[in-house]
Amino acid sequence: MATSIVVPSLGESIVEATVSRWLKNEGERVSVGEAVVVLETDKVDLEVGAEKDGVLAKIERPAGSDVKIGDVLGTIEEVGAETVPAAAPASESVSKPTPQAEPQAAPPVQESAPAKAEAPTATPVAKRIAEENKVDLAQVTPSVSGKVTKVDVEQFLQRGVDKPAQPTPPAPQAPTKTTAPAPQVVPNGSVGRREERVKMSRRRQTIARRLVEAQHTAAMLTTFNEIDMSAVQDVRARRKEAFQKKYGVSLGLSSFFVKAAIGALKQFPRVNAEIQGDEFVLKHYYDIGIAIGAEEGLVVPVLRDADKISFAEIEKAIKDYAKQAEEGTLTLESLRGGTFTITNGGIFGSMMSTPILNPPQVGILGLHAIKPRPVVVKDEIVIRPMMYVALSYDHRIIDGREAVQFLVRVKELVEDPESLLIEG
Repeated sequence: MATSIVVPSLGESIVEATVSRWLKNEGERVSVGEAVVVLETDKVDLEVGAEKDGVLAKIERPAGSDVKIGDVLGTIEEVGAETVPAAAPASESVSKPTPQAEPQAAPPVQESAPAKAEAPTATPVAKRIAEENKVDLAQVTPSVSGKVTKVDVEQFLQRGVDKPAQPTPPAPQAPTKTTAPAPQVVPNGSVGRREERVKMSRRRQTIARRLVEAQHTAAMLTTFNEIDMSAVQDVRARRKEAFQKKYGVSLGLSSFFVKAAIGALKQFPRVNAEIQGDEFVLKHYYDIGIAIGAEEGLVVPVLRDADKISFAEIEKAIKDYAKQAEEGTLTLESLRGGTFTITNGGIFGSMMSTPILNPPQVGILGLHAIKPRPVVVKDEIVIRPMMYVALSYDHRIIDGREAVQFLVRVKELVEDPESLLIEG
C-alpha cells in the first residue's frame, strides 16, 4: 500500500517552501518517523519524516522544486515480510549429495563486510556541507550533545581526514619530452575575470524582499548617539567570574542593552508599537528580537516577555539561539512575532551603521564596536571606551523628538547599570 509524503503545515504566514534535499534515495528503506526530505522555508529548514515503515518508491518533487502545503513530495510503499528474501534453511545446503567420484571443493567462505558505522545525527547545515565535500558523517565526531554540527564538519575538513587516499604515484621514469598544452583561447579583457552564478536561497530571497519592502513602506529615519561603556565594563570585570560560576554563562553586553531598551520602551511606548491601517497598536509587553547573522542569512529569534526575565536568562537564551542558528535548528515559534529588535554589528567590527527596520516593528536599535576614544569629562580630556548606537525608526508614528529622547534614555541607563534594576 502506497503512502504519500506531503508538505505539512509550515507555520504562521508561511505557505510555500523549496525542496532543499532528499535524505533518502528511491528504493531505500525508511522507518516511521525517520527524516526523509528537508524543506527550506522563508525562516527555517524543516525535516519531513516518514509516516510508516517501507521503501521510498518514488520522488515526485526533486531538490530545488518549489512546493506548497499539501503537495505530494513522494510515495512510500509498504513492504511486507514476504517480499524479503529469506535465508535458505541449513538442511537444504546438505541435502544434495555430491558425487563421490569427483570430490567437490567446499564453497568459498564469504567474509562479511565490516559493519558500517552508523552516521550520528547531524544538523541540516552540517549535512549539506558533508554532502558537498563527500564526507562520511560516520567519521565525524560530534562535539555538542551527540549531534554533528557545521563546526564539527569544518574541523574535520581542516584536519584533512576527509580527503580520499591518493593513489600511489607510479615509479619515476626517465624524463620524456612533453608537448605543452595549447593555450586556452580567452576573449579579450576576460583574463582573471571569473564569474559564478549562484541561485539565491528561498531565505535569502525573502530577506531581500522584506528589506526592500521596509524601505518602501516605512518613513525610515535614523538617529545616533554615543555611550560611555566604562560602567558596564567595570561591572562585567567585577562580576564575570561569579556570574559564570553561578549561572554557567558569561555576562555579555546584550543583557544590559535588552534591559536598557525595555526601560526606554516603557517611557516611549510608540517605539514598541505597530501600524495597522490608519491605527497604531501600542504593545504593553516586550518581546525583544535579537538579530543573529547565520550562515544561511540573518535571523531574528525573540526573547518573550524580556522584561520578566533576568540577566542570566537573557544571556542563556541568546547563547542558545546563536547555537541553534549556527546548526540550522531554530524553530518557527522562536522567530515569530517580536515588538522591537536589537542588532549588534559591533561583533563584526562595525563602527557605525543605519539598521533597517524589521516590519511590522517601528524601531530597531543598532550597537557597534567599543573603541577607546578621547572624550571630555568635567572639562578634562580622558580616554574612555565608547560605543556609537543608532536607532532607526518609522517617522510615520515616531517623531524625531521621541526617537532622540529614546536613545538618550538608553544611553543614561547603560551608563548607570544600577538603574537597570529599577527601570528594566
